[in-house]
Amino acid sequence: MRVLAVAGREWPEGTEAPSERRDAESELTLLGLVGLYDPPRTEVAEAVRNCHDAGIRVLIVTGDNGATAAAVAREVGIGVPRLHVVPASESITDEELDRLLAEDDVEVVFARSSPETKLKVADALRAHGRIVAMTGDGVNDAPALHRAHIGVAMGKSGTDVAREAATMVLTDDDFATIVAAVESGRRVYDNVRKFIVYIFAHTTPEVVPFLIFALSAGAVPLPLTVLQILAIDLGTETLPALALGRERSEPGTMKRPPRPHRQGVISRDMLIRSWGYLGLVSAALVMGAFFYVLWRSGWTPGAPTGEGTALHHAYTMATTATFAGIVTCQVGTAIAARTDHAALRDIGLFTNPLLLAGIAFELAFTAALVYLPPLQHLFGTAALPWDVVALVATFPILVWGTDEMRRARRRRRQPDAGSAEPVGPVRSSGRP
Repeated sequence: MRVLAVAGREWPEGTEAPSERRDAESELTLLGLVGLYDPPRTEVAEAVRNCHDAGIRVLIVTGDNGATAAAVAREVGIGVPRLHVVPASESITDEELDRLLAEDDVEVVFARSSPETKLKVADALRAHGRIVAMTGDGVNDAPALHRAHIGVAMGKSGTDVAREAATMVLTDDDFATIVAAVESGRRVYDNVRKFIVYIFAHTTPEVVPFLIFALSAGAVPLPLTVLQILAIDLGTETLPALALGRERSEPGTMKRPPRPHRQGVISRDMLIRSWGYLGLVSAALVMGAFFYVLWRSGWTPGAPTGEGTALHHAYTMATTATFAGIVTCQVGTAIAARTDHAALRDIGLFTNPLLLAGIAFELAFTAALVYLPPLQHLFGTAALPWDVVALVATFPILVWGTDEMRRARRRRRQPDAGSAEPVGPVRSSGRP
């Protein structure tokens, strides 16, 4: 609390009051003490807990008294598990500052700080390889806001200089908004990766048919035509891919540590998942459908399948089965790509209506290409019998189920997936 003493004195009626302040404020009688309490926002404590769950350290750099700043810090949960207060930040040496910032389990209150101290703390954190977010509102905060990786200025109470120097401006001056922005950023980053996984996973089943054709020296006819590939790339996969960009945050998004700042969007694990798991499973399924249609028609390797031959219609149905199989595998891939770590039941099957609409469109588009005569002639397709339709209808479950088992093994092996590099948002002057 900020404590004020209230005092007064009676002045005889009819006499002139002293003009000097020193004379007027003498011989006073103490009336009492008034404590002014400026409480932190109610949502800050929850926001700080979310920061800790997300592996983010919260440091306070303030011009307030150390006891006042420490009391506010403890009230909102800053300093878990340990809080260290530097009562006179101006006197701290570089060695002491490095030692404090190197201890990841300690959150620090730098009290009685000057703008130079804020700059010094930001530079020290950067030297330790941390990603620094600095908040501030005053003109003196501008250098530190500019030096941090992410300068966050107050939109309501902040000065124009602070807003110009910052990377981001809070329109509501609320610390909880920073945490919400972190979660939103993680969601966008994850959705970009989901989009890439979905697109990359289809490369394998599109390439494998051409590899089989080339390696067999033509003994196996081409399982997929060029126009059918264009129909897949431009017609069926576009809407589900875009819908993955609107996916909600995955459960546990704010429970994992920050990723290493040098980690790119595309990782080795993503490529293994896309090409190794989802891609290979899809390729095996579609090639199985292709050979199933040919073999049941009496085809043997090397048998002619061109126009005018007895096997031409069977070959057309086989390429159509390959095309339809890739599309249905896309459905399973889209459902699997919705999560990187969590199970599908944790996010719900129907929580992304745009994705469901995209899947419905690609299935309807595929049915039109397979069963409408004008499109059959254009894309070289043929109507599929019921047993082939039943076969390719199982592909989404098989593709999704394979990836679901992979993620289940990963959850048992790594309950808290993520990388453990801390990030340091640094509080500037003012209260959280």
